[in-house]
Amino acid sequence: MKIGYYPRYDRLGASSRHRFFNYVERWLHDESAGLENVIYPGLSDKYLQKLYRAGKVGKLDLFIEMAKLFRRACFTACDAMVIEYELMPDLPYTWERKLIGNRPYILNYDDNVWVKYNHKPLLKNKFDALCRSAAGVIVANKFLQEKISQLNPKVCMIPTAVDLAAYKRNNLPKFEDFTLVWIGTPVTYKYLEQHLGILQTVSRQLDCTLLIVADKRLEKQRPLSGVKARYVDWSPDSEAEYLLKSHVGIMPLTDDEFSRGKSAFKLLQYQAAGLPLIASPIGENNQVVTEGVNGFLAQSGEEWLQAVKSLRSDSALYCRLAAGAQLKAQEYSLEKYLPVFQNFILDSFRKS
Repeated sequence: MKIGYYPRYDRLGASSRHRFFNYVERWLHDESAGLENVIYPGLSDKYLQKLYRAGKVGKLDLFIEMAKLFRRACFTACDAMVIEYELMPDLPYTWERKLIGNRPYILNYDDNVWVKYNHKPLLKNKFDALCRSAAGVIVANKFLQEKISQLNPKVCMIPTAVDLAAYKRNNLPKFEDFTLVWIGTPVTYKYLEQHLGILQTVSRQLDCTLLIVADKRLEKQRPLSGVKARYVDWSPDSEAEYLLKSHVGIMPLTDDEFSRGKSAFKLLQYQAAGLPLIASPIGENNQVVTEGVNGFLAQSGEEWLQAVKSLRSDSALYCRLAAGAQLKAQEYSLEKYLPVFQNFILDSFRKS
């Protein structure tokens, strides 16, 4: 059997990199199961770079990318499909089903992408219909598991797992300044902007640095005024080093339908680097953060301030939570979930 994998993006897209490439590249050929696994990348790295740089892409660029996705859907030969979100964005379900044909397929979701189509009459039921017809659905968190289980009983929860081997460099010195780190993209940077008042208070009262691992151009384009911040470009080669040299990993969120269905992957990365966590008590963050064990859940400005202050001033507490974070990281390792991923795909397609 030849299984085709259809991630939303190429390797630059975090969800595709961690939920498709990291698994499939470790499982390209399985002679014992008679399998050949092939990845057909989606939206190009060049497209994402333009999107992150400008916040939008031109109509010509979008047309070119959509044409590539259409060719991918029409002219790639495989017996079964594993699809991230959907095969073609903004294509109604009935047309997408024609592209899929009679091939069994598995869907893979890490975010509550349903909200994207809430106000589009021709598309608002697309994800429901895709899930109902799927041979199986892989989800990243409990919110999505509960949502999709009402549509399809064949659901497997696989968090966006971390390759722990990338975080084994224990000899790296910490930054001199007490450093809070946030890793993300220009798209998710909005969560820092929406918590600007809290970050200003923490920066002013505790004199700590916020390291933003995303896109250095944000420093000039969308600076966080009143916050002692350092901006660096994200790259796969440097992300682990920046986390390992920081002190605390943060993940602020707003309480909305999309955020409640978000994966908490950046928290898992922070844990793997041995960082105590501070996060908004929303969605999957509540599952990852255990108060007083690997970090703190903080909602109000006072709670954020107290959490940072405690970790900065109490070295025994800091060391205990850092150790707790590293221990809990084992629960979300790529090594643990690779066989789960493999077995679910094999079982789903055997029964389809």
